[in-house]
Amino acid sequence: MNRRALLFAGLILPMAAPVASAASDVEVIYVGGQDCPYCTLWQNKYKAKWLASPEFRQVTWTEIDPPHLRDSYQERYWPGELKAVLDQVPRKSGTPRFLIVKDGEIVFNDVGVTKWETMMARLRQLMG
Repeated sequence: MNRRALLFAGLILPMAAPVASAASDVEVIYVGGQDCPYCTLWQNKYKAKWLASPEFRQVTWTEIDPPHLRDSYQERYWPGELKAVLDQVPRKSGTPRFLIVKDGEIVFNDVGVTKWETMMARLRQLMG
């Protein structure tokens, strides 16, 4: 391949790459712990289906999953931009916790494997 072809490929290939979608204004946050048996139950029962769902592709998904569930609400495990969300969590205990955040405000907050379906219904309502 000559230099001209390399230069042309270098200019054209970035334009042909798929454009990343804009960040969603809806974020779903999972709060768990790697040693949490209920979190493992959620992951085994729901996570694969969630990752393959159309709703997953329309939101920003964040997992807070430290090694120990006792650390789930420690600021060091939350990305910096989510500190304001962590500050809004009224009771910083319990996993798995599911949060829906819209425009920086928590609009759904519940704990427990059985709350996943409730969270999904609320998410569909927000997006519909």
